[in-house]
Amino acid sequence: MLVTMNDVLLPAKKDGYGVGFFNAINIEMARAVIETAEGLQSPVMIGTAEILLPTMSLERVAEYLIPMAQKASVPVAVHYDHGLTYTGCMRALKAGFTSIMYDCSTCKYEENKERMAEMVKICHAMGVTVEGELGHVGDNEGAGKLENPSDFYTDPATALDFVTATGVDALAVAVGNAHGDYKFPPKLDFERISTISADTGIPLVLHGGSGLSDEDFKIAVKNGICKVNIFTDLDKAGKNGAKKAIEEGVSSMTNMIPYEIEAMKQVVEEKIRLFGSVGKA
Repeated sequence: MLVTMNDVLLPAKKDGYGVGFFNAINIEMARAVIETAEGLQSPVMIGTAEILLPTMSLERVAEYLIPMAQKASVPVAVHYDHGLTYTGCMRALKAGFTSIMYDCSTCKYEENKERMAEMVKICHAMGVTVEGELGHVGDNEGAGKLENPSDFYTDPATALDFVTATGVDALAVAVGNAHGDYKFPPKLDFERISTISADTGIPLVLHGGSGLSDEDFKIAVKNGICKVNIFTDLDKAGKNGAKKAIEEGVSSMTNMIPYEIEAMKQVVEEKIRLFGSVGKA
């Protein structure tokens, strides 16, 4: 069933488990996520990010994700992740996404707050939930890499003001996490997570989940993380599935698809079990 972010994250916060958000930029990825969630009776979030739109346009993603979510036997929130522009977020609203992340984390604090408050007002009027980001989650490599990530950690002292002023439904935090492949094991600031969770009272979001240890996930969820973003691990699994198919002599794209889906399903199941959302649908 198609639901909003609050429908899956508020119960998660109440009962102390996490919900996975998986970017699904093709039907195979979407099948892997939704079919696995159905098999485990787990709520799930699925969608795409603005940076991924060159691979598959927002409207094309919506054409398969929205109907698949509507027909699913478990709650599925369709989320537009890291919306970097107001125009992009409006396109996602028009396309039928039930959850929006408006990422103004690189703006000055007051500008981030003002932009988020405006987006929340628009989205809530349409019954759509909103995720914001305070601090900034950078990349492990490339143009988004931060020289001193700790300089951009979420400040607990301003988190409550931000949440109160904007009305966001969930807050992405920067606590030592980063997007992409980790070159070295990250050191998450669990005390910071716990403080922000207690102060704000809303579900917190951990970006850059691929590559974290099982123990990191468990402690992060225990301390207030309710939504965990996964893409790199899923993407790599699909690639490895295709590689296995080729190694086994599969010579057509059609026959490679089951290999890709099965490999991705293994990752999705692993994460869902790790986050503790099995049987929570």
